[in-house]
Amino acid sequence: MSTLSDDGSSQGAKAPSGGGAAYAVASVGALFLDAEALYRELFRGVQGLCTPQTCLVGVTSGGAWLAERLQRDLKLPGEHGTISSAMHRDDFAQRGLSGGGQTVLPFDVNEAQIIVLDDVLYTGRTIRAVINELFDYGRPADIKLAVLVDRGGRELPIQADFAAARVALAADQSLALARDKSDRFSFQVEAA
Repeated sequence: MSTLSDDGSSQGAKAPSGGGAAYAVASVGALFLDAEALYRELFRGVQGLCTPQTCLVGVTSGGAWLAERLQRDLKLPGEHGTISSAMHRDDFAQRGLSGGGQTVLPFDVNEAQIIVLDDVLYTGRTIRAVINELFDYGRPADIKLAVLVDRGGRELPIQADFAAARVALAADQSLALARDKSDRFSFQVEAA
């Protein structure tokens, strides 16, 4: 899959794994992403990563929405988990606790095969904090990461096992996942 920049040009990079088409359309310097098409791609990718023992854990809030819907659509037994990165963030002193929700893991983390889900992978700092939070609850057998969008810009050596798309954005832009009342997803490009 190609990487798309916010000006619509293709960068020719490959995602770490998975992802068919980028499902992105650029128009007049603005990037529009079809989040529902990306969700379908994520569904296929996560389905390929799942084992009978897989537990889904979504990062608050976009990743938690993805985990909730994937749990239902994949017909996995049990409940998905939700995890907050707030307590382990390296910028906690500046940000404090956000209103994004608390960690709820309705399964034993010890020896669990976990797929962490997030909407956008950027610097890797949130995922590092999430992994630290998971280890506060036990020692998983393995942890995989699946995301809707990998936007590059990594500051830590963290990579998704599956990314539905790769998109290049300016440092002063961010992607925000939204969910409507009918459980459909959409993306907005916002000023950071």
